[in-house]
Amino acid sequence: MTSAIVKCPTCQKAGPWTPKNEFRPFCSKRCQLIDLGAWADEQHCIPGDPAYLSDNELSTEHPTDQLV
Repeated sequence: MTSAIVKCPTCQKAGPWTPKNEFRPFCSKRCQLIDLGAWADEQHCIPGDPAYLSDNELSTEHPTDQLV
């Protein structure tokens, strides 16, 4: 059975979709990190309305910490 050939989303280089390719769908760690950086820099986004957390949800305290 032959493996599917996919294009790297970052550099468009063709490569096999196999378990041996630990970076799939990317061709390399470098391309994987470039994509991660683009998400972190908000160059990529998922369409839709943003979800906002309430002040309660943003609290870093554990609820049981307030019982003492």
